[in-house]
Formats: sequence, structure tokens, C-alpha cells
Amino acid sequence: MTEQTEKNLPLHGLTVIDCGQVVAGPTIAMMLGDFGAEVIKVENPKGGDQGRYFGRNKNGVPLTWKQLSRNKKTVTLSLSHPAGQALFCRLIKATQADILIESFRAGTFEKWNLGFEKLRALSTGLTMIRVSGFGQTGPYKDRPGFGTLAEAMSGFAHVTGQPDGPPTLPSFPMADTVAALYAVIGALLCLYQRDAGKSGRGQSIDVSLLEGLYTLLTPHAVAYDQLGLPGKRTGNRTSGSAPRNTYRTQDERWIAISSSTQNITERLFHEMGRADLLQDSRFDTNQHRLANVEALDQIVGDWVAQLPQKDCIARLVKAQVAAVPIYDFKDLAEDPHMIDRKVLKTLDDPDLGTIRMPDVLPRLSETPGRILHTGLDMGVHNKEIYIDRLGLSVTEFNQLKTDGVI
Repeated sequence: MTEQTEKNLPLHGLTVIDCGQVVAGPTIAMMLGDFGAEVIKVENPKGGDQGRYFGRNKNGVPLTWKQLSRNKKTVTLSLSHPAGQALFCRLIKATQADILIESFRAGTFEKWNLGFEKLRALSTGLTMIRVSGFGQTGPYKDRPGFGTLAEAMSGFAHVTGQPDGPPTLPSFPMADTVAALYAVIGALLCLYQRDAGKSGRGQSIDVSLLEGLYTLLTPHAVAYDQLGLPGKRTGNRTSGSAPRNTYRTQDERWIAISSSTQNITERLFHEMGRADLLQDSRFDTNQHRLANVEALDQIVGDWVAQLPQKDCIARLVKAQVAAVPIYDFKDLAEDPHMIDRKVLKTLDDPDLGTIRMPDVLPRLSETPGRILHTGLDMGVHNKEIYIDRLGLSVTEFNQLKTDGVI
């Protein structure tokens, strides 16, 4: 990218201090950095962010970290050390930071004498995003909280899985990612109020992993409130429409069909050679199909089972039925649509040579985000930030390093 294009990115000129841990906090900072914000990642000099050890690695190189810490400058700083707290305050003031992200247990920053009001006094426009398992208030605020706990307690696990199977947790950090999306929305709202609303002041944002995922499950919460339904596991079916399920093909592969409208269902029945089902009182309307979903899925499943996956999808797509093959990640990487839309970005990496990862979302027509670099080693920007930006002398810098502060 040219320098001019870089300056035109939507968040160019904003400074984000990322004190997040593992997934949720770093994801917020990653998304802001994707669109031009300068992100300064702060890590404890003793081991760094635990996100460096999360997930799979290749020859000791953490793969998840390469994505989560992309576009970030990285410094080391012990926030539990009084000298580290003083230096952190200098960092907030010198950069006039716009956003600070922290994802420690509630009250930790106050324990370190780094509460929101103190920090906002150093940078009036500062918005502080506080991510925790259960929020900054309430009886559970002091509990350790990870995404797994939110996924279990939010109702997600209770309604996920086969009816006769156990509650099922996701195999990826769903609660963290959902919380990060809400946090980014909140940060942009605060920036808009500060700048367009001319308040000139930042705000504190309380983000709970539990509440973010619970809110995503609003239909279940409302169904309980109005109908007394506590929720149940329905496998790959949904209470919204039928047929909607996964079906095994002749070649032992799988497809998914979603008949969310009457038109789609009619096209499916015609392609199956079963237009008669539209005259059957069990299947003529969506509500009737939901009431007779077992019989319906047996009919659809039997038809799908007669065809190889490729042929089945080709017929359904031609008939304009909403259906896709169920992919693994090899299939995704090789899919012509994904390739045409350049969903995967190939990047140079100092440790891995090259690495492919999903490109920046959302896609903006005039000022799209970009990935400048993948995640870097801990503290590689210490001299740039502490000496060049904050004005520490070399002697002060070396002493802080000797004392384990940086």
C-alpha cells in the first residue's frame, strides 16, 4: 500500500493499547488494526500473552498468534510493578491513546492503580474496553472466566448437539469472538459520540463473554419468557423451518439443505420428483412440516442417499434449492468461489516463510483493511515506543530491562 492509501484507512490516526489476553481482547485490537489504527500490544516480559501458547503450533511457532497479533507493534511491560504502572501512564499520555483494551479479572486494573478515571485524566478521549467472563459487576465478577464457561452457561451448549447426546461445546473460541464483535461496535459508538457528537470524552465499555453469547441466543430467551420453553437439543434441525438438516450422500459424504421459504421447499420437492408432498397435509406448509419433521427428513434423506455428493449438489443448485456440500478446510481452500473472492491471503512471515489466513472483513469498497504483517516476537518495538516515542534515555531503558519491568 502507498503511504497515502494507508492514511486513508478509516481508523488511521487512532492509537490502540492492547492489554488483552488470549483471544477476546487481542481479537478486538486485531480488527481495529486491520483498518488502520496503530495498535501497541503490551505483554508481560515473563512469558507474554498466554495467547502465544493457545492452539496449534508448527515447529514451535504459534499459528493462532500469527493471526491474532497481526498488524500490531509489541512491547513488554510489567503492569503489576509500580515502575511498570508509571511507565504505562506515560504511554497513555504520550500517545494520547484513543482505545485501551484489557481482559483481566474485574478489578485487576484498579488493583494496579490503573482505573479508568485515572487513565482518562491522562487522555480525555480514551475509551477503555473491559472484557471479562462475567462482567465488571455482579456476584460472579471475581471468578476466572474463559469462553468455554460462557459457551456452557449461556445456553449454547444446552441447545447444541443431538437430542440423545450430551450438551456440546464449540471447537473454536465462539464466545470470545462474539464478545470481540460487540466490543468493536461499542468502541466505534464511543468514538462517534466523542468526535461527531463533540463530547470530547471517551467511555468505559463493560463486555461480558457470557452476555455476548446469551444475547446471540435471544430467540431461545424470548421463547422461554413467552412460552416457558427452556430449550432443547435438536441436532441439525431448527425450530424455524423444515426441511433444514444435514444429509448423507451415496458416497458417504454430506450436504446441508435449508428450506427457509416456501418457494425453496417447493423447488426441492419438484427436484426430488415428489411434487405430491405439496398436497400432503403433513408437508404443505412450514408449520405442518415442522410438526412432522421426522417423517419429512426420512423422505429427503432417502432421496439424497441415492446420489453422490457432487451430483446431488449440482442438481439442487440447478433447481435453485438452497444447498451446499459440507466442507472440511481443505475443501474450503480449494473452492473456486473462495479463490475468486480472494478469501485467503498469502503473507510473508519471518518464522514460517509464508502463511495463508482469512483476509480482513468486512470488505469496504473504498477503504478496505489490510494486513501489514503477521504476529511478531515479543517486545520487538520496545526501543521505538519507549525511547523514540516516550523519550526514555538509554540508561533508563536498560535499567527498566534489568529490573524486569520491560
